[in-house]
Amino acid sequence: MPLQIATLDDRTYQDLVNEALARVPVHNPEWTNFNESDPGVTLLELFAFLTESLLYRANQIPDRNKIKFLSLLGVPLQPAAPARGLVAFSNDRGPLRTVTLNGDVEVRAGQVPFRTEQGLDVLPVEARVYFKRQAPAPTGRQATDYYNQLYASYLAVAPSTRLQFYETVPLSAVNGIDLGSDPVDGAVWVALLVRAGDLPSATADEVRARIAGRTLSVGFVPSLTGGSRGVGPGGTTARGNSAVLQFQVPSPPPGGALPADAGQRVARYRTLPAAFPDRSVLDEPGVVEVTLPDADGLTLWTNLDPTEPGVGDFPPTLEDTTLDQRLITWLRVSALDPVTQAPSATRAGLLWLGINAVPVSQRTRVANELLPAGTGEPDQWVTLSQTPVVPGSVQLSVTANGTTAPWREVPDLSAAPAEVPSPDPRQPPGASPPDNRVVNPSARVFAVDAESGAVTFGDGTRGARPPFGAVLRATYDFGAGTAGNVGAGAVNSGPSLPAGFAVTNPVRTWGGGDAETAAQGVKQITRYLQHRDRLVSASDFETIALRTPGVDVGRVDVIPAYSPALAGNEPGDVPGAVTLMVVPRNDPRHPDTPEPDSLFLCTVCDYLGPRRLVTTELHVSGPDYLPVLVSVGVQVVGGLAAAPVHEAVKQALLAFLSPLPASPDDALDSQDVLLSAPQQATLRKGWPRNKPVIALELLAVASRVSGVSLINAVQIALPGGASVPRIDMPGLRLPRVVGISVAGGDPVPVESLSGTAPAAGDGSGGQFLPVPVIPEEC
Repeated sequence: MPLQIATLDDRTYQDLVNEALARVPVHNPEWTNFNESDPGVTLLELFAFLTESLLYRANQIPDRNKIKFLSLLGVPLQPAAPARGLVAFSNDRGPLRTVTLNGDVEVRAGQVPFRTEQGLDVLPVEARVYFKRQAPAPTGRQATDYYNQLYASYLAVAPSTRLQFYETVPLSAVNGIDLGSDPVDGAVWVALLVRAGDLPSATADEVRARIAGRTLSVGFVPSLTGGSRGVGPGGTTARGNSAVLQFQVPSPPPGGALPADAGQRVARYRTLPAAFPDRSVLDEPGVVEVTLPDADGLTLWTNLDPTEPGVGDFPPTLEDTTLDQRLITWLRVSALDPVTQAPSATRAGLLWLGINAVPVSQRTRVANELLPAGTGEPDQWVTLSQTPVVPGSVQLSVTANGTTAPWREVPDLSAAPAEVPSPDPRQPPGASPPDNRVVNPSARVFAVDAESGAVTFGDGTRGARPPFGAVLRATYDFGAGTAGNVGAGAVNSGPSLPAGFAVTNPVRTWGGGDAETAAQGVKQITRYLQHRDRLVSASDFETIALRTPGVDVGRVDVIPAYSPALAGNEPGDVPGAVTLMVVPRNDPRHPDTPEPDSLFLCTVCDYLGPRRLVTTELHVSGPDYLPVLVSVGVQVVGGLAAAPVHEAVKQALLAFLSPLPASPDDALDSQDVLLSAPQQATLRKGWPRNKPVIALELLAVASRVSGVSLINAVQIALPGGASVPRIDMPGLRLPRVVGISVAGGDPVPVESLSGTAPAAGDGSGGQFLPVPVIPEEC
């Protein structure tokens, strides 16, 4: 039987007044005036008010007991997660020199502070990012002959080469690109430019000398498409993209002049050394530090013919002549296969690329906060003034007897050594006794509850006690939770930035989450006592995955003994492997059928990795949505408007086929159902996995809508296909309605509905020569 939260007294103010007035004739029969103007009634109302306040306080005792039970049972509440992001600095009006910014610089989005996670060189240059997007070939025989004649010398060198037309397009953070398919040359080009305010006083050669040999911090924000993430039995994490990035600058001959021979007038490049982060910037936003060459290595070609700029491997043409006059050099960024070093054919989406970038995290620094003095008693605990505390950020020092020593944070005080060494009874007689006159330095530890800010010290046997009267000081960071998730461009100031510097965040920040409430923690007591934060059973995987901090998980399906990396295997075929199909609760791109992006999958995978058994091969993947078309013919009850009934049928079918439950709290509240009836919990998740879409079942759902007299027919189909009675959903597939029609009478032919069909490649081969399209009008 579940524990019921008791109410000690439910009497209200009016109940207390009525009860007191009812007792008056018994104790004082002479009192007959019970009007509100009577002084005696006023006194009764006063004491009724005071009594109601006491009852309210008394009824809060069960809630406090719940929180205390959580603490006694060792059920932790999830702390708030700090938001993360990327910011780009620019030296717009400062001096013409490279300025090095140290790490931990504070920047702000209004009143929300962020701090940089590493230092960087801010180069006094501007940057524009372009790529060569394929353009349609000019129409007309005359235009074709014109281009063939214009580039006849290139075609003569390689007769089998065909012209491939392109246009120079700036990289937009709205749509992004796929490095494997969108650019005709598989590269993104970064134009380093002289600042507009430095002309004409500063030349390109002078700026090259100022930035030579410096580190260029190139920020990447990938297009976070889905896929799968996994952790192998050895603990290695499998990421979604294996392509590696290459950074190159032009390498012209000495003096910059190309040979006169047409066959030797080709663009050559020099590969630059680069320091990559731990994780691929094609899977997660990050910064690559590229070391620039000397001033001579930043020069360009000096004798290009009018037809050569932008042709073949040469950098794209700049139609704006003012930008071309400010050009310092080009940086070519391309994705390569790690084995063959050839251009990678895998998907490598890119949303934003920029220079002078650095990662930031949302946090506020509290320095040298004075805590209550040490008492010398076991299990002393103090509370930090600001919460929620960023995990791992607390630095604490203890000053006693004129000596200050740092203490370190540990996750569990029960594993800490004793304050002073004690004799070991396992040693034979005559063994030298330990020196117990000094405190063991390794015992100077403490534990922190990031959600409440409580700092707990040891009891002497496990961990040292702060001496009596010791001065305790703490430096730590605290976050703002979801308030740190700000939009693009919100980070625009920094109190410590040099004059003339600016900062912005090109994309929104992410990952900020509020701390778990006590009510949410109480719902996890039963499950936590079962799994103890370890992934063993299928229910353990689901419960722990739903509590992943920093992401809003709406659904988790656990598939034991199955691996999406192996083609053709079925659940039960791969012992030791566990696959989790996760669905986010919200997705602005697909609000009805949310898809997890790469960052979402990595966050869940990283949270579950340390909690799995060492022999478990874990895979985290999103659903594989299959586009479905639905057409319904409806007869409405006489006297009712048809349009509202048609819309109600449409919404009922969309809700029935939805991958998420109707109530956002069903996934969390269904833990008691999972213990007794797993099949009921499955129905509360959304569309069940492996369940086919059946036209007759949709007919039954539509017929139950109020106002429907008769369902004439229901047709379902895949885009581009004919109507079928059922559509199977094997593996990780879930339905995605890409076209739906509800009409009176007979249904609209489902084949006529528009849907999303897979795109097919053109299958063309051969060698191509990229050439820029000459605009017909300037």
